[in-house]
Amino acid sequence: MICQKFYVVLLPWEFIYVITASNLSYPITPWRFKLSCMPPNKTYDYFRLPAGLSKNTSDLNGHYEKAVEVKFNSSGTHFSNLSKTTFHCCFRSEQDINSSLCADNIEGKTFFSTVNSLGFQPIGANWNIQCWLKGDLKLFICNVESLFKNQFKNYNHKVHLLYVLPEVLEDSPLVPQKGSFQIVQCNCSVHKCCECLVSVPTAKLNDTLLMYLKITSGGVIFQSPLMSVQPINVVKSDPPLGLHMEITDDGNLKISWSSPPLVGFPLQYQVKYSENSSTVIREADKIASATSLLVDSVHPGSSYEVQVRGKRLDGPGIWSDWSTPHVFTTQDVIYFPPKILTSVESNVSFHCIYKNENKIVSSKKIVWWMNLAEKIPQSQYDVVSDHVSKVTFFNLNATKPRGKFTYDAVYCCNEHECHHHYAELYVIDVSINISCETDGSLTKMTCRWSTNTIQSLAGSTLQLRYYRSRLYCSDSPSIYPISEPKDCHLQRDGFYECIFQPIFLLSGYTMWIRINHSLGSLDSPPTCVLPNSVVKPLPPSSVKAEITVKTGLLKISWENPVFPETNLQFQIRYGLTGKEVQWKIYEVYDATSKYVSLPVPDLCAVYVVQVRCKRLDGLGYWSNWSSPAYTVVMDIKVPMRGPEFWRKINGDTMKKEKNVTLLWKPLMKRDSLCSVQRYVINHHTSLNGTWSEDVGNHTKYTFLWTEQEHTVTVLAINSVGDSVANFNLTFSWPMSKVNIIQSLSAYPLNSSCVILSWMLSPSDYKPMSFIIEWKNLNEDDEIKWLRISSSVKKCYIHDHFIPIEKYQFSLYPIFMEGVGTPKIINSFTQDDIEKHQNDAGLYVIVPVIISSFILLLGTLFISHQRMRKLIWEDVPNPKKCSWAQGLNFQKRMDIL
Repeated sequence: MICQKFYVVLLPWEFIYVITASNLSYPITPWRFKLSCMPPNKTYDYFRLPAGLSKNTSDLNGHYEKAVEVKFNSSGTHFSNLSKTTFHCCFRSEQDINSSLCADNIEGKTFFSTVNSLGFQPIGANWNIQCWLKGDLKLFICNVESLFKNQFKNYNHKVHLLYVLPEVLEDSPLVPQKGSFQIVQCNCSVHKCCECLVSVPTAKLNDTLLMYLKITSGGVIFQSPLMSVQPINVVKSDPPLGLHMEITDDGNLKISWSSPPLVGFPLQYQVKYSENSSTVIREADKIASATSLLVDSVHPGSSYEVQVRGKRLDGPGIWSDWSTPHVFTTQDVIYFPPKILTSVESNVSFHCIYKNENKIVSSKKIVWWMNLAEKIPQSQYDVVSDHVSKVTFFNLNATKPRGKFTYDAVYCCNEHECHHHYAELYVIDVSINISCETDGSLTKMTCRWSTNTIQSLAGSTLQLRYYRSRLYCSDSPSIYPISEPKDCHLQRDGFYECIFQPIFLLSGYTMWIRINHSLGSLDSPPTCVLPNSVVKPLPPSSVKAEITVKTGLLKISWENPVFPETNLQFQIRYGLTGKEVQWKIYEVYDATSKYVSLPVPDLCAVYVVQVRCKRLDGLGYWSNWSSPAYTVVMDIKVPMRGPEFWRKINGDTMKKEKNVTLLWKPLMKRDSLCSVQRYVINHHTSLNGTWSEDVGNHTKYTFLWTEQEHTVTVLAINSVGDSVANFNLTFSWPMSKVNIIQSLSAYPLNSSCVILSWMLSPSDYKPMSFIIEWKNLNEDDEIKWLRISSSVKKCYIHDHFIPIEKYQFSLYPIFMEGVGTPKIINSFTQDDIEKHQNDAGLYVIVPVIISSFILLLGTLFISHQRMRKLIWEDVPNPKKCSWAQGLNFQKRMDIL
């Protein structure tokens, strides 16, 4: 150990202190060391001289009685023939108190300085010094503590630290120049403890820091020998944080903590703990390189107190201060593990140690209960040791939440007595379906999954993890120990969505969901996805729809998407436009097809069409439906028929000339295919007169009937041509007198329907059809008419009929040769009206009678039950009387 000599010369009015500094500086160690200064004629009670140093101060190289001459930084000051008192100072390390700390043959330079005398009486002084680098590697700290409480209580006490960090120590003088030292004033408290702070640049941590102390006390300046240190070798970190204790799954006590912040190097730790219980008292001190320590043989009902401190693991360093004590008390019943998180169909075990009245219960006397409602069979028990019992659960089902409790409580009991503490069992169904799809551009793969199928566990987080193989998927995917997490974002529909981009189409992506919780982690069953097998193609483009001319088919055409390049199948849906389209589906499996023609019932309606596609081999997904395409209504064919029409004849019945007005209804689209541009009237008379008249879009036309026979035909014309089938009507004077209708009756059903029936007379003329006319005689409404088949003998007329109004009904027979004599009635048939009124009365009376009869039966039944209860209340039941057993009450017995 290196020791320095330190001399102080005192004069009556001024003091001179002398320092002898060796060319070797004192190396600061990670431990605390002592600076001691002693006058020559003082006893050594305050300071123990090391071996080799005599108590006779004349042994100090003869310098005690001599004047000393010294040069300091090339400028010398000469003192001679001065009476003086010399102090001798040394460093002493706490770790090596028996070694020599002061050498008798030290040669070196001596420094002098003068100070004013304050009447100091030399008695000797001692200081404890410890220096370290703070854990953040930015601040160097030296603590200077005086060991004598009353030494200088009447004098001013100051401490300064002078230091220098030379750039290259080898090129510097053995003792740096005086002007190169920087001075720091230390902060001193009333307890004679001073703290000196020096900022050290990060680049200088491995350099040598040279320094010495100036201690002013009672007017005397003590200057220590030169000290040296590499700051990185005396690092002192902050105490560890977050001290925590818990019972492990194996029944041990786990002591854990966290490293202090801003530590850029590994630490080792010293742990001291004590255990105090009714049966055991023990203390221990252990070293650990990790941030946790296991203590075995934990006992129920015990108290554990723990403290931890840290020090640099590699190289020298200083132990940190002890952490704040942490106390942990075990319960009378110890469960290990105290909580278990597992998945369905798994097997788990709990252990317990039961203490009752300061005595640990034998494991053979322990029984287990679930939720204090179900005793667990003893076949599931195991005796681990004399005091440790074990229960195992097999093939577990998912925990059913009970209110706010999301776990099952497992109780360890002493035969018929259970402690209120319990273990918690969480069983979760982790079957999470992960579905992925690759976009049509083959640039990214989107995977989705939902947590709605699993039980939510408070404090848990879910994460998708995956592993990508170089080629394809394995037959049975498994969880890989090396995996990567994937960021997933919750969508509005409750699904999480993760995007892989870029992707490798032929690489197998094995993925699963990991549930992370403080109790552990669970993994869902893994699934492997090949991006090339989950492609959702882009929808077909350039979709067109049209009704073909003449053939009348719905033709749909499209263009295939660019990707994927595999063969595709197609699905077509089409329907009539409207608020709710009734879609019809047609599938195309020919990969080369780009159009299809389909029959549709209505050629004059607007159809909406969409197309989508999918891989022909069935892998992947259907694409989205294409943008809708609509057909345009246009004339496909000539009208299927002309309009049905009737006539209204005006004029004198005695004259041969009459005005005939033709009436017809606009032709429907299904008959016109698909529009009518105009109507044309063709005339043909008995004198072979033929002509045509274009009436445009009008539905009424009047002409003069002058000849004996006049036939008219109404044609409908569209952009394709004339109607194919047309109705003809012949006006004939002779045929107008043919009467084949024997009777006509009108029966009103209600205000919206009238039944018209008739009978025909035998005749050689066979009608082609009938025309029914009706009108309200009290109003000037237009006549209404209806064409019906000749085979019909009864017709329902649907219209709005007012019962108090009079209506006229006419029935015209239509022959090929002309229109016959009509049968006309001006009112409803009276007998039928009365019959319908009587029937209506029956409809009201019969339900009333039936309801009254049912009500009467119910009343009689209730009355019978009440009378029976009143009359037979006091009559005993023979089946319930012991004296009546075996008697036949239906057989007559003689009365004695």
